[in-house]
Amino acid sequence: MNSNKLLSRIEALLFVAGDEGMTAKQLAQYIEVEVMDIEAGLSELQSQYEEEASRGITLKELAGMYQLTTKPDVANTLKKLIENPTNQVLTAASLEVLAIIAYKQPITRAEIEDIRGVKSERPIATLVSRALAQEVGRAEGTGRAILYGTTKEFLNYFGLKNIQELPPLPEDVDAEEEQPTDLFLSKFQETFNQN
Repeated sequence: MNSNKLLSRIEALLFVAGDEGMTAKQLAQYIEVEVMDIEAGLSELQSQYEEEASRGITLKELAGMYQLTTKPDVANTLKKLIENPTNQVLTAASLEVLAIIAYKQPITRAEIEDIRGVKSERPIATLVSRALAQEVGRAEGTGRAILYGTTKEFLNYFGLKNIQELPPLPEDVDAEEEQPTDLFLSKFQETFNQN
């Protein structure tokens, strides 16, 4: 395999792996080359990132795990993105999951999926990445599922002093008349639109 093809495959795998990163052995298994070829490729890729000032990312090795990270000199630009929630539009699915978490916290992903009737892994990941939801513990029992709750950023974003300021859900709604997710989403969107 030529060097450019190897480097592009290493880079692509590390990009997809994200924060978890990958070991040289894992990369070798996916690319189907020897570990020493991967190590040479990683070294070459790292040199390219460090030598080219126009690149915003670099390659780091931490405890045998390789991952792509942003360069320190672009931190201010990234900080602006993270601190500006107006540029970050939440999808209807993310809002629905956020409403469920807000009213039912602490809650597991399985419980959220039971309420919604569809998989919710991606909306939860979006909410966690935007610091609107977070892991707040582990459920008792087999598997010790992650429990999710809202964050201080959630309260700031919606102008709430505490979670008790969420508008109450109507108690007289017939379960067959309106699905729980519709109820959560409609009440949550009302509050969201007022802020």
